Amino acid sequence: MPFPDTHPALKRALEARGYEQLTPVQEAVLQPGLDERDLLVSAQTGSGKTVAFGLAIAPTLLGDADRLPPSPQPMALVIAPTRELALQVQSELKWLYAETGARIASCIGGTDARSEARELNRGVHIVVGTPGRLCDHLSRGSLDLSALRCVILDEADEMLDMGFRDELEKLLDAAPTERRTLLFSATIAREIASLARRYQKNAERIDTVSGAKQHSDITYRCVITQPQEIERSLVNVLRFYESPTAMVFCNTRMMVNQVQATLLERGFASVAISGEMGQNERSRAIESLRSGQARVCVATDVAARGIDVPALNLVIHASIPTAAETLLHRSGRTGRAGRKGTSVLMVPLNQRRRAERLLQLAKIQAEWEAVPTADAIASQDKTRLMDDPILTNAVDDMSDELVNQLVEKYDATKLAAALVGLYRARLPKVEQIRPMSVEAPRHTERGERAPREEHVMAGEWFKMSVGRTERADPKWLIPLICRLGGVQKREIGSIRIDQEQTYFQIADESVARFKSCLAGAEADEVTIEPSEAPAGGMGARGRNPGEGKRFGGGGRPGGGGGFKGGPRGGGAGGGYKGRGGSGFGRPKPAGGDGPRSDGSSRKRRS
Repeated sequence: MPFPDTHPALKRALEARGYEQLTPVQEAVLQPGLDERDLLVSAQTGSGKTVAFGLAIAPTLLGDADRLPPSPQPMALVIAPTRELALQVQSELKWLYAETGARIASCIGGTDARSEARELNRGVHIVVGTPGRLCDHLSRGSLDLSALRCVILDEADEMLDMGFRDELEKLLDAAPTERRTLLFSATIAREIASLARRYQKNAERIDTVSGAKQHSDITYRCVITQPQEIERSLVNVLRFYESPTAMVFCNTRMMVNQVQATLLERGFASVAISGEMGQNERSRAIESLRSGQARVCVATDVAARGIDVPALNLVIHASIPTAAETLLHRSGRTGRAGRKGTSVLMVPLNQRRRAERLLQLAKIQAEWEAVPTADAIASQDKTRLMDDPILTNAVDDMSDELVNQLVEKYDATKLAAALVGLYRARLPKVEQIRPMSVEAPRHTERGERAPREEHVMAGEWFKMSVGRTERADPKWLIPLICRLGGVQKREIGSIRIDQEQTYFQIADESVARFKSCLAGAEADEVTIEPSEAPAGGMGARGRNPGEGKRFGGGGRPGGGGGFKGGPRGGGAGGGYKGRGGSGFGRPKPAGGDGPRSDGSSRKRRS
């Protein structure tokens, strides 16, 4: 569709930039009758807000003039929450106002304030900055707001969340009352509405969020992984999607450093951004991302706003965000202005419920999947190579001679093998990771995890006169049952440990042998007798040895051995009232002589 009416110089800049149509928020601010109105705009991140307010203030700054005249004081002030966003806004306005002769300066923390003051003193038309640095220049007298025609608050909700309300009020109070005030925010919460009532006059409310699906151009995926394998799983996710540019978000600086070291070790061209870095370092990192020198950027939330890289198709949350808003702002680095993107949430197995609640709060539907395997990545690599432009594009004339020489000297198989080898050599290494099930655990109506399904065994239940009070534990209970009852581990079914006693199950075909072994035992501290099945299923310490669970720390079935924290092996014997050994429930005394399974004593070494 044709562009709405706007200044001819800006219209030419849009066309040169490849704009075929405006985004909804850009069209909304250009509706007739809004040229001199204050605007209260709610729009999602990545919706083209910078170009929108650049177009909106053009009539106020330019009128009918083709170019802006020299101005000793700023005519427009743009306030942004972060340094990166301020620099991004400055960059966008520079190309949009290139034909108007506009001088655009930035005032942000982490840079030389004296250089900024000198630039302001030389005269600029538009100032873009963060609240703290702008207030600093205002207090020092290097920023004069007396000639302002319009003020723009970009992502006002974020600035209020960051505690900049006092700074915003100071700047707005210093600006002329006869000015336009444009306020852009993802949501219009109570504090935003209060700010608008105080500093705007008859503002036009523009809502481009209601009724729109949150980040409809972004596909969300959740990757289930072991907690200790986050970084290795992340490597495979990056390799599977192989985005020209990707951003990986971490919650802490320490994790940024760890992930960055892992990626560099695996061969990824990556950069890192965190709060401990100076502004120049951060700017260089972002520029290397935009230029294609780096393909992955590992960052804390300091970079969650203000980075707009056209080729950024993939965002990965290596740490689960602390809030739904953070998830949306991070993800909003991709899928911008009509482009498609993918947002991947790395979910440790023990944090699945937390991730599910976060997605629910953010009103996001995500697909759950396992960590990509080496075979899946190899298949993707094969597809990408077959579709690579190096094979599909026409051969350059300058290469014909070399191509002919290669074809004459080598056969097709050897050339193809060389191409595959060169292609694989430049790819980062893949991690060998065993994928996990992505099936969600069942939960009860109260939201608690349902009891673990037991291995169903046809057998008879018995109970033993020890429980949690005596520190009963499967590590030594299972060997004890095997020794006293003459059974093997696989013949024991479910175990339930209660406070004063322990219930266990013996397979039907082994019950007769188990009872006969117990029949002639001496009476002592441990009592084993038949029982009804315990109520309520397995307890918290229930285990099913038949499922292959190994319990360390005990003796071998049929022998004694010292059980730390439990009965020490006694002599042969057992029965309904079997001898469990001396020192029941107490650790073996250090250095003492303990009974062996054959009844002899172990001599203490000097």
